[in-house]
Amino acid sequence: MAGRIRDIKVTDEVSFPYIFEQNVSVPLKSASTQRPENVIRCNVYRPRTGDAGKVPVLVTYGPYGKDIPYRDFHPKSFAEVNPKHKSEHSCWETPDPHFWTSHGYAVVRADERGLGQSPGFLDTMSRGTSEAFFDVVEWAAEQSWSSGKVGLLGISYYGGSQWRVAARRPRGLAAIIPWEGMSDYYRDRCRQGGIFSNGFIKFWWDRQVITNQYGRPGRSKSQWGPDTIEGDLSEEELAHNRRDQNVDNAENKYLDDEYYASRDFNLGDIQVPVLSVANWGGNTLHLRGNVEGFFHAGSELKYLRFISGRHDLPFYYDEEVAVQQSFLDAFLKGDDREGWSQKGKLPQVNLLLRKGNIGVNDAEAEKGFQRRTETEWPIARTQYSRFYLTPSYTLQTAVPNYLEDVSCSYLAPSFDVQNPHKIQFVSEPFTKETEITGHITAHLNVSVEKLPGKGDPSEIDLFVTMRHVYADGKEVFYTGTAGDPVPLCKGWLRVSLRKVNEQHPWHRSWLPRRDYLSTDVETVDPGVIYPVDVEIWPTNVVTEIGSRLIFEVASGDTQGAAVFTHNHPTDRPLEKLQGVNHIWFGPGYENYVTLPIIPERQ
Repeated sequence: MAGRIRDIKVTDEVSFPYIFEQNVSVPLKSASTQRPENVIRCNVYRPRTGDAGKVPVLVTYGPYGKDIPYRDFHPKSFAEVNPKHKSEHSCWETPDPHFWTSHGYAVVRADERGLGQSPGFLDTMSRGTSEAFFDVVEWAAEQSWSSGKVGLLGISYYGGSQWRVAARRPRGLAAIIPWEGMSDYYRDRCRQGGIFSNGFIKFWWDRQVITNQYGRPGRSKSQWGPDTIEGDLSEEELAHNRRDQNVDNAENKYLDDEYYASRDFNLGDIQVPVLSVANWGGNTLHLRGNVEGFFHAGSELKYLRFISGRHDLPFYYDEEVAVQQSFLDAFLKGDDREGWSQKGKLPQVNLLLRKGNIGVNDAEAEKGFQRRTETEWPIARTQYSRFYLTPSYTLQTAVPNYLEDVSCSYLAPSFDVQNPHKIQFVSEPFTKETEITGHITAHLNVSVEKLPGKGDPSEIDLFVTMRHVYADGKEVFYTGTAGDPVPLCKGWLRVSLRKVNEQHPWHRSWLPRRDYLSTDVETVDPGVIYPVDVEIWPTNVVTEIGSRLIFEVASGDTQGAAVFTHNHPTDRPLEKLQGVNHIWFGPGYENYVTLPIIPERQ
């Protein structure tokens, strides 16, 4: 293949209101050898006007195909996108070239290594592919038509990859906007609570990645972008040129496994201004990463903005694009209309308050949610309040007093999302409007009991969910990633990985720190009670008078999981999990959920 790589550039000066260059080759300075295949191919979209042609650059780098039109990648979504961001070169989850070139930016859209028209080894989210992204950023800053300043803007993969490359500090990088972009590959995406999140990874890999591998036959015929310039590769060559995330995440379980360790990086190394945009409805993938990315980024200027709605559409809303443009103009053009570049002038946190039962997947209704700014995260005036579980399946604020041990029980494991094995604890109706915003933890005392005639179980997987029920008894659902109804928030924990590192600088009372190392594994024996602290992802709700909260504990995924399921037969084998799970109450066994309640400002 090395001898077949060609440098193809097509420049169109007529058909579009911007200059379009296709398949521009970016040499990889970070490559160990300067072989012909060590290039990244990108499309460049440039304004026709500007100061001597020099303009700031927005770069995206990802796996979904720079040449696959948005209308082909996801027709239903494209039909609903803000018309101002629909053009011939619109692409899934990326800024639209027509809009941004008309506002004085060049757009560089790169195919990730081993994908689309970029040759090389396909290894998504790896250190090697982040190094290639680094080279693309520096290349964009060095071009004759570039002002030398580069910004990163994109959703999901195009957001999550920003954290990684920004931590490497490429020359020219001036600001990033990771929009719904996870920052912790292990904890946010692959092994939530130590449990393999295989459902989404398989869906994502099989539909959106492997179909676009460099050299994959039949792409043009299936309207999945053009065929590879150099021609097709055989199945044997394709397999040799990639690492499969389905296999890698099943075979590797701990953060000290080479696979995960090689992908690690330090958020504190990020120095450029950050606008991290988190979606309250993304409670099974990106939400945690945006919040933690903001919290730990080393940038002097960093901001956290919350949104709601589907994963695909809010990025293109007029009001959200205005925020993107204002932030980027401040750091890439020196046009700071709002005060982004003046530390302390703008509040760091811009909240969206979810109040009311407005329905699901209703963009206009969700725009009615009110906003409020805060100067920090978590909010300093948070009152962390315990709601105690009781064996009568209630949540109460009073500390219970037990004279003897008693348990609440449910079968394990559970693989049917529609009919899961679970138990629920219901709060008293709220007597006043109450805001809950921030991180939730649950302290539980759990054990597993052998079923008659079955083998000894040796693991407990905990799946917990917070739900919001209105005074009329109907649950309030919120818009999830794909427009599906989701509850307030979720959390997970594999009990053999219960060990908390309280000495770690990132450990906090409201977010227990787990290292998930192979040396952290602890035994789970039948009949032994284990106290555990479960991290539940951050959330927001303003409960109204008469509404209730439900805390749900299950032995598998429940409603709201959607495609983000945890049911891999190797990771969750029946012989390890089969039994009766118990939550124990009694002297010395308190079980509670700690909620971040926000009082009104004084």
